[in-house]
Amino acid sequence: MPSGIRDRVAIIGMGCSRFGERWESGADDLMVEAYLEAIADAKVDTPQIDAAWYSTHIDEIGMGKGGLPASIALRLPNIAVTRVENFCASGSEALRGAAYAVAAGAADTALAIGCEKLKDTGYGGLPMRRPGPMAEMVHPDASAPANFAQLASAYRAKHGVDADDLKRAMAHVSVKSHSNGARNEKAHLRREITEDQVLNAPMIAEPLGLYDCCGVSDGAAAAIVTTPDIAKALGHTNPVLIKALQLSVSNGYESQFSAWDGSYFHTTQIAARKAYQEAGISDPKKQISLSEVHDCFSITELVTMEDLFLSEKGQAWRDVRDGRFDFDGQNPCQVDGGLKCFGHPVGASGLRMAYEIYLQL
Repeated sequence: MPSGIRDRVAIIGMGCSRFGERWESGADDLMVEAYLEAIADAKVDTPQIDAAWYSTHIDEIGMGKGGLPASIALRLPNIAVTRVENFCASGSEALRGAAYAVAAGAADTALAIGCEKLKDTGYGGLPMRRPGPMAEMVHPDASAPANFAQLASAYRAKHGVDADDLKRAMAHVSVKSHSNGARNEKAHLRREITEDQVLNAPMIAEPLGLYDCCGVSDGAAAAIVTTPDIAKALGHTNPVLIKALQLSVSNGYESQFSAWDGSYFHTTQIAARKAYQEAGISDPKKQISLSEVHDCFSITELVTMEDLFLSEKGQAWRDVRDGRFDFDGQNPCQVDGGLKCFGHPVGASGLRMAYEIYLQL
């Protein structure tokens, strides 16, 4: 097994723009907003950055391809800027690239920045059908809500969960996130909601109602990473160290073979096992005190609790309803409101999630 990068990379600064309908701001404005917070936090100046990784998902929004949008917006000092895209993990991929460069000794200080301007495009979360391998994996008429509604149906069928019990567990996820997001000045949606509102909301794709789905928004987030020694030399006496960064990408197994029953995320379990091994985590339920997960839909968060081994198989719906993942629960999740309250500007979300964990640490 590779030795990994445990404790070899420190995050010394992070920044996050306000997420929302940012009609008044361009993508460059959002990147600057996040970047200025990050460099002030890191106690570095732009000339000290050796390389950058820039994540954005959609080419059609006028931001341009390659690393130029980030390099120009931030006036980076003619350094290498690599544009990365990996669907919803794009922001996490930017952080991974920057961290790996520092761990390898290719850069002393590196920047990861992610940005997306979705509101200007009218993008509503519907699929963009393109030829290629993905065409064989995604149903031509399926939207994201439809795909994740099937996750809910498969989970309920596999574990014998009553439809009303699962619906109320999903509602608890949404109520929890909105309660947390209402306190977050950078969140897009900042109103608390009730379980009755969730249960009686318009249906989007059964059993997912309006409040089970995250919104579309604009936003940017950034991270600056370096070695622990450099971090301490800059005055960061107790820097946040990265324990593990793992990524698992589907090879088509889920959609092209019958072994997968659709009730869980195969790749999440693989990445989690690798990350825990790299970080030295043997009992996640006891050793993980806070989580930030991809909650594009309420059912996604619920199932991910099992895929991260924070709940036993078939029991996350009970743990959710028992308040285990509430702000004051045993394993708080989405204390900032998550995607449910920030929305999902795809290229920024992974870094925005890391931002909250960084702040808490």
